[in-house]
Amino acid sequence: MLPLTLADAGVEYIIKRIGGSPEVKKHLSDLGFVVGGKVSVVNTMGGNLIVNVKETRVAVSKEMAQKIMV
Repeated sequence: MLPLTLADAGVEYIIKRIGGSPEVKKHLSDLGFVVGGKVSVVNTMGGNLIVNVKETRVAVSKEMAQKIMV
């Protein structure tokens, strides 16, 4: 398992675990980040990530991305 911040761009991963406070978990769930879901990194800019999740591109801060384990 590794945090999303270390994932290779263009590779599809399965989300294994989501950490953080209940509020953070709810926010990430609302964006489509759920355990068992597929995610791939599109681009990294200054540590922040643009990812594909549920057929949608989403920008995620480095701090949020570190809570998503793939």
